[in-house]
Amino acid sequence: MVGRALARIEIGNPVSWAAILVLAVCSYLFKLSGLLIGNRIQNPLLLRSVSLIPPALFCSLIALQTFETSGQLGIDARFAGLVVALIATWRKVPFVGVIVSAMIATALARLAFG
Repeated sequence: MVGRALARIEIGNPVSWAAILVLAVCSYLFKLSGLLIGNRIQNPLLLRSVSLIPPALFCSLIALQTFETSGQLGIDARFAGLVVALIATWRKVPFVGVIVSAMIATALARLAFG
């Protein structure tokens, strides 16, 4: 019975698997280059610029996940969670407290505003 269930699973379009494999290899090589080149950067301006890339990417991901709804920009209950998380972080609440307080604020905003 398990064999029949596995036989019915379709692999999908081979082009998509090729794209996934190419992206996986490129991602690995990109991370490997960071390990190999990371300590060799001597220019202070370049070093500062490179060190600012991860926080900028993280902020853009947070903004996209907070303000994007069905391909459009909008403000919903997630914004309340973000505001509470920012305030909790500013007040130096432990990480778990930040997550729980943001989760509760988002749930309450969804409950209040539908």
